[in-house]
Amino acid sequence: MAHIIVVGNEKGGAGKSTVSMHVATTLARLGHKVAALDLDLRQRSMGRYLENRKEFCAKAGLNLPMVEIHELPEIDPAGLQPGENIYDHRLSAAVSALEPGHDFILIDCPGSHTRLSQVAHSLADTLITPLNDSFVDFDLLAHVDQKGEAITGPSVYSEMVWNARQLRAQAGLKPIDWIVIRNRVGTQRMVNKEKMERAIKMLSKRIGFRIAPGFSERVIFRELFPRGLTLLDLKDIGVKQLNISNIAARQELRDMMKEVNLPGVEVSL
Repeated sequence: MAHIIVVGNEKGGAGKSTVSMHVATTLARLGHKVAALDLDLRQRSMGRYLENRKEFCAKAGLNLPMVEIHELPEIDPAGLQPGENIYDHRLSAAVSALEPGHDFILIDCPGSHTRLSQVAHSLADTLITPLNDSFVDFDLLAHVDQKGEAITGPSVYSEMVWNARQLRAQAGLKPIDWIVIRNRVGTQRMVNKEKMERAIKMLSKRIGFRIAPGFSERVIFRELFPRGLTLLDLKDIGVKQLNISNIAARQELRDMMKEVNLPGVEVSL
């Protein structure tokens, strides 16, 4: 059965779609069969990314590794029992159909609390939560005191993950492997950066997640979106010599994938 990866948090602008696209296409490039579901039914950043990729490759005559994007199937409301939620059935039907023929299913969640996102978290074998290196984003996970030094309580998102863990335990499923990815970490030594590092390490021990390095702020991610490309595709489209920024970004991707440590995946990029 497929290993289910959920990329989610409840805040926009943290780099969820960029992380989703690079994780999915890296797995495809390593020879794994990957399916994707985009639960942001309005914006569809992940879906658009993959559609752009397919269109660009068709026009350019390229044969790049592909990730299949799938829609949630329609469910006849007449077949539901009283109190059953149609979105639960749409997501579970999609996952059930994809599991036998794929190694991984990647589910990209919207940057808000929705019923679909809530259900997806309970299905996660691996949960990846991208986070900007800021106490504004840290508030997604937990509340801190005014000095940014003491954790005063969990956030609604952490509580949702806790509930998802409880549901999986009740169903006899293995625990969620939760990884928080730190995006846009500053390169210089700063007081805020050091406070964030202490706080996130403290919280990881308290509520049980692992920490992985993410991506720095780079213009190339915005430039690649219209063609549906990733850092790993640059040489395939004719870029003969990568600049220093692109080389550094590829190393960030390697480091992230190694720390996420998905089962059966040997990172050799």
